[in-house]
Amino acid sequence: MSTALVLAQQAASDALLPARNQMALSLGAHIILACFGMAMPAMIFVLHRMGLRGDDVALELAKRWSKVAGVLFAIGAVSGTILSFEMGLLWPGLMEQFGDVIGLAFAFEGISFFTEAIFLGIYVYGWGRLPGRVHSLMVVPMIISGIAGSFFVVSVNAWMNAPTGFDIVDGEVVNIDPVAAIFNSAVWLQFLHMFFAAYMVAGFCIAGVYAVGILKGRRDRHHRLGLLVPLAFALPISLLQPTVGHFAGQRIADDQPIKLAAIEGLTETEARVPTVIGGVYQEGPDGEGELVGEIEVPIPGLASFLAQNSFDAEIVGLDEVPVDERPPVNIVRFSFQIMVGIGTALMGLAAWAGWRWWKRRESFDEATWFLRAIAVSGPAAIVAMETGWITTEVGRQPWIVHGIMRTEDAVTDAGWVWLTLSVLVVVYVGMFAAAAMILRSMSQRWRDGEKDLPSPYGPAAIDALDRETVDA
Repeated sequence: MSTALVLAQQAASDALLPARNQMALSLGAHIILACFGMAMPAMIFVLHRMGLRGDDVALELAKRWSKVAGVLFAIGAVSGTILSFEMGLLWPGLMEQFGDVIGLAFAFEGISFFTEAIFLGIYVYGWGRLPGRVHSLMVVPMIISGIAGSFFVVSVNAWMNAPTGFDIVDGEVVNIDPVAAIFNSAVWLQFLHMFFAAYMVAGFCIAGVYAVGILKGRRDRHHRLGLLVPLAFALPISLLQPTVGHFAGQRIADDQPIKLAAIEGLTETEARVPTVIGGVYQEGPDGEGELVGEIEVPIPGLASFLAQNSFDAEIVGLDEVPVDERPPVNIVRFSFQIMVGIGTALMGLAAWAGWRWWKRRESFDEATWFLRAIAVSGPAAIVAMETGWITTEVGRQPWIVHGIMRTEDAVTDAGWVWLTLSVLVVVYVGMFAAAAMILRSMSQRWRDGEKDLPSPYGPAAIDALDRETVDA
């Protein structure tokens, strides 16, 4: 082996940790913004249509939320652009070998992004300039393009978990079919899981803002509507999400059994596997491991049933692969259990809300404990989504393309990754702080009775008398 090759491998090894951290930071931040881009247009559309039927409060909310969506979209555009550069800069091995396979998905995502940006601009600046029904219909392309863009991005990640659409002959990628790569075996369940997560994150976060307002005594129709509309999306989806997660878990059992073994902390292949909660996985130098301090659910074979629909089904253990092909078990296991725990709690919150509505004991805005639960549900939904992605991504390691390319073979050998990671931390902290300041300022001015929110740096508005003079 040449000295140059050895040095390149050492440089790539040094860059692996900061590259992973930088990608995790970028994805973790962007995915939150993507949730609002995917879910908010549908909520705005509902409010706008209510407004066209004579509900002035709903129409005013639609106008306000469109401006909030514009701020979040602008930040998402920056974080999305950073991600697009990182794919090539941090993971040149992946893009060099498989760029032609997954490139079409990124192209479609770009088209979807620009479509959503165009119609968001038309909608935000269309107030008072377009007929009401036409104006409301400008949201429809936003809904479609937001969903489509997310689908194409998720399809790339699903492809990493279930690679298809190519052959490898003599080390070369040939017979490329980018459409088959997009519609891989993992894409539909993974996208639906993310689609539901987006509506839960956006719905609970928006509802939480108004829940806090009601708890502070702002019990007007404005806050009631701001609470109920996002909950109308988030609560039913919270009941459906565990079912989608169950089927996604069964797909993992078939296609990525080692990821499932890490989730279960299962060292050896065995049948009739019980479900255990908690516990720390400890692995000895010989590769054998065990769970310490776990709590076993008293249903024999429950894990086997959840994975294979049979209490007697066999689940593959970590011992089926070499130690260097096992993911970090504790990270995967804790992330999965946090996701499931929060998801179960949100499902319980949705069931509670449904029971209250059925019994009609009192309206949501009069139930203090329910409002407190809604206030914390938004951050909880974000944590559940983030830990779900950690389970997906870390559970696939050490593969960037499952079973084909290792992450260490795809990473850059540049020596500047720690520097770009540090710069990126500063950029994201500044960007999100600025966004929080802008949204807080907008909220305060709305509470003070302002509606149009003119820019304080623009030219002075022409008053009515001056306007008449100019017109004359």
